[in-house]
Amino acid sequence: MPHRLDPGEKRIQALAWLVLFSVFLLVLALFRFQILQSDKYINLAAQNRLRFIRLPPSRGDIVDANGAILATSMKVFDLIGYPQDLLKDESINILERVFLRHGIPFTKDKIKATIKKQYSVPYNAVTVLSNLTIAQVSDLVSDPEYPEFLYPLPVMRRVYPTGNLLPHVLGYVGEITKEELESLGGKGYRGGDIIGKAGVELIYEDQLRGEYGEEAIEVDARGRRVRVVDRKEPVPGDRIALTIDLNAQSYAASLLGDRKGVVFAMDVRNGDVKVLYSYPGYDPNALAWGLSSKEWALMLKDKDKPMMNRTISGTYPPASTYKLLTAYAALAEKKITPSTTYYCPGAFKLGNRTFRCWKTTGHGTVNLEKAIRESCDVYFYQVGLKTGIDAITFWSRKFGLGSPTGIDLPGEASGLVADPVWKKRVFNESWYPGDTVNYSIGQGFLLTTPIQMARVFAAIANGGKLVRPRLHAGRAVEVDDLGLSDRFLKILRNALYQVVKSGTGRLAGGYGVEVSGKTGTAQNPHGEDHAWFVGYAPSKKPEYVAVALVEGGGHGSSAAAPIVGQVLSFLCRGPR
Repeated sequence: MPHRLDPGEKRIQALAWLVLFSVFLLVLALFRFQILQSDKYINLAAQNRLRFIRLPPSRGDIVDANGAILATSMKVFDLIGYPQDLLKDESINILERVFLRHGIPFTKDKIKATIKKQYSVPYNAVTVLSNLTIAQVSDLVSDPEYPEFLYPLPVMRRVYPTGNLLPHVLGYVGEITKEELESLGGKGYRGGDIIGKAGVELIYEDQLRGEYGEEAIEVDARGRRVRVVDRKEPVPGDRIALTIDLNAQSYAASLLGDRKGVVFAMDVRNGDVKVLYSYPGYDPNALAWGLSSKEWALMLKDKDKPMMNRTISGTYPPASTYKLLTAYAALAEKKITPSTTYYCPGAFKLGNRTFRCWKTTGHGTVNLEKAIRESCDVYFYQVGLKTGIDAITFWSRKFGLGSPTGIDLPGEASGLVADPVWKKRVFNESWYPGDTVNYSIGQGFLLTTPIQMARVFAAIANGGKLVRPRLHAGRAVEVDDLGLSDRFLKILRNALYQVVKSGTGRLAGGYGVEVSGKTGTAQNPHGEDHAWFVGYAPSKKPEYVAVALVEGGGHGSSAAAPIVGQVLSFLCRGPR
């Protein structure tokens, strides 16, 4: 027998049906207004002359460790308008005439393409021209034919007061691309927005960018502003303080001069980067304010690769600077002691091959300290063979080679710590003893970046801690204790001190601070050898590590060592 509803249940049921019917009507109304009649209401909004202007924020400043401005924004003007006004044939003709009359080469086709690239809805303003000075705007608006539907909008644009001194650190900004828009969907970007393209500008885009504001205005039938209906102020981007010392950066640049290469320096205790200079470079102002496609293509094709940050992306054989890792591996694996000696006659025979020492007359009988001080190749050939490639590559990776350092910059290379497995996979060949001989002095199947070698020497200097280089002073300090032997590190530090005191690195000394370090001369198949020097100071209580790499510079002892000695003196003692 069916259940009969009592009066209370009937009321609840009736209420439920009423709610359901109300929801149905609401959905139906939304469908009608937003789908079936959306164009009608957009047109009504246009007829009511409501316009929306997107207000760009001021991008956050970037400053050095002492507060010096490295990147900031200056006020310029954009000319903006609304697509429904701009895309009329008569409007396009007027714009072309006015622009050409004032020396602005903006044709009809270019005007249309610029507007359509930014178009979303007819009542959202688009930018027709950017980066005009107040003088240029005044000149344009004084033209009798200047259209009333084109409004000057004050905006902030990026400038880099340091020019080509810090391009690989700061990077640059530019107009967002279609691909970037798609990948950053949901973050509020639109066509025509400015976004970080490289360096710190790219890595810290979210902090530097700020938040866009918006202004809703009413205009009259001729498109002239009547009143502001609503306004949301833009929020400026965050100010970012870097660890870079602008004075030290400028000094390092002057020391390297017009030679291709790298000067890099950081604090051995926390990884604060004080100098990061790669030459040749470029002026980020030109990129931020716009290059022609032809100019951009020429930069990319430049054989000197000015866009490449050699400090983190350039890979080179580390040459004799690597002997410290061969030495540590041999000590840790108990293959040698500090008193182990080998005789160097100037060459070493392995089978039917002869491997020569840089000093053709030989070094005589040498122990570990003398081998490092005089950079004896024959000693390390034999130590490398005795230690074995597996142990050498193990300790190389332990010191961070073969992996990015993690610096807060894009485009860092890993380098190459090759081993028998790698050679078999790439060349389908076995690993030979001659490969190990080359490896032991930093040649052969081995590639490192300058920043990686600086970090290796920082770990030797600071007692076995691998620091992560950082540019943003607000970024957390990251230090990895490698658990290295204090006794072995002390042996290496004593030897590095002797390198500068009386060995191959003497030209790094004499600048008022005790320097310890190692020279390197890397074979270059494309020309003169590359010159290396990696060192730290003060020797007894290390604070900073520095590396200089001069491409095609010849000997590390003469081309690179003096640069490192002077940079370390500048950092430890200040300018003289």
